[in-house]
Amino acid sequence: GAGPRDDKTLLPPYVLIDRELTDGAGAKHPIKIGLIGFVPPQVMNWDRRHLEGNVQARDILQTARAYVPEMKEKGADIIIALSHSGIGEAREQEGMENASLVLAGVDGIDAIMTGHSHLVFPSSKYDGLDGIDVAKGTLQGKPATMGGYWGSHLGLIDLMLERDAGGWRVVGHAAEARPISKRNEDRSITALVESDAKVLASVAQQHEETLAYVRRAVGKTDAPLHSYFALVADDPSVQIVSIAQSWYIAQMLQGTKYEGLPILSAAAPFKAGGRGGPEYFTDVPKGDVAIKNVSDLYLYPNTARAVLVSGAQVKDWLERSAGMFNQVEPGKADQLLLNPDFPSYNFDVMDGVRYQIDLSQPSKFSSTGVLENPEANRIVNLTFNGAPIDPEAQFIVATNNYRASGGGDFPGAKGDSIVFEGPDTNRDVIVRYIVEKGTISPRADANWSFAPLPGTSVLFDTGPKASAYAGDVEGVAISAAGEGPDGFARFRIDL
Repeated sequence: GAGPRDDKTLLPPYVLIDRELTDGAGAKHPIKIGLIGFVPPQVMNWDRRHLEGNVQARDILQTARAYVPEMKEKGADIIIALSHSGIGEAREQEGMENASLVLAGVDGIDAIMTGHSHLVFPSSKYDGLDGIDVAKGTLQGKPATMGGYWGSHLGLIDLMLERDAGGWRVVGHAAEARPISKRNEDRSITALVESDAKVLASVAQQHEETLAYVRRAVGKTDAPLHSYFALVADDPSVQIVSIAQSWYIAQMLQGTKYEGLPILSAAAPFKAGGRGGPEYFTDVPKGDVAIKNVSDLYLYPNTARAVLVSGAQVKDWLERSAGMFNQVEPGKADQLLLNPDFPSYNFDVMDGVRYQIDLSQPSKFSSTGVLENPEANRIVNLTFNGAPIDPEAQFIVATNNYRASGGGDFPGAKGDSIVFEGPDTNRDVIVRYIVEKGTISPRADANWSFAPLPGTSVLFDTGPKASAYAGDVEGVAISAAGEGPDGFARFRIDL
């Protein structure tokens, strides 16, 4: 339609619920509560295969400013926004993916539940940011929560309401994110909630059937698959994903005009600690590889894609990935290596080329993909088939629908360079590859490394079980450096 109110919606854009409240004196009062939900319009890229030609998604702020007044017109006393969108920043832009902070400023919204970025709010992560009061748990003065990931926290908002001749209004509030567990000093975990027997019983059969399915072996590996060092060195758990993607895309492009172009493969480590904690790593021993292990290697139900890029775009793709690392000072010892604001799923390793990362250079791109230092060159000694890469040469990059459609904002992958859209998930591609090979040998080939910086060392944190593999990592000298925070183990790299 010409505007949101003129749209024919697939689902109701909001719902009004009649409830009854009891006041402090025991008297009962009717109240009409409005709930309205929002999703990033980028879903049209991420799930294009299902959505394109069937639905359209509008800008979050545009939609809110149309429907919230309508909810008020229809009698909503209190309006809660359910925003599957990160908190973001106070500066409004068209088509924002993380728009909850700006959304909270829409007149008529009384409270907001956020999500999408898998963080926790209120938390110190957001201290000092414009429009955010962590102590009060508010975004632009409105109470808000974000409940972490995988049910790690319960977001809870309490509203103190008052009713007068003008209707209901919020006169006080509290917002918190309650953790469901805590980590102890000995790295053990203590539950802070109890399981509900009725819930467990209701899904017991499906749970057992699912476990039986995912425990089925699809092949074998003659080397361990782990991701403990996936952020600091070429890694077997990422390598096997890259190899399977290249194998699949080579088959899919046979008989097309792209057959014969060199195929590179971009893959990122999904389970690499971070917010997931010191146990959040892939760790598959030698022997049988089950479906559950493949799901561990590739968490998301992405589908296979191929994009056509230039040699210059290959370099900038890798520059974008290199934002994973902090800039270090040459000659200085024990500097922290990893940028905590950079998600591991955006750390693409490119198989098929060789390169080094110069940590003394600033990152060319911000952690969200904004070009910040145009003259920076972290990626050095980038070669293809033993020769410096030709900036004008054409390459096929095997990747996934999220990245190819603009997820992560990578140069060369903005949705306009896709040359193949596969019907198969990347996870199924890996299963197929393992089934065909029978036994895989997932050894990293050290095609990327850090450029030498004599007299310089860096520290990084990973899972405690990493110590069993530290001596086997190719292309980097790793040594133990004691305890890290929150149950992690700390290691040192001499550059």
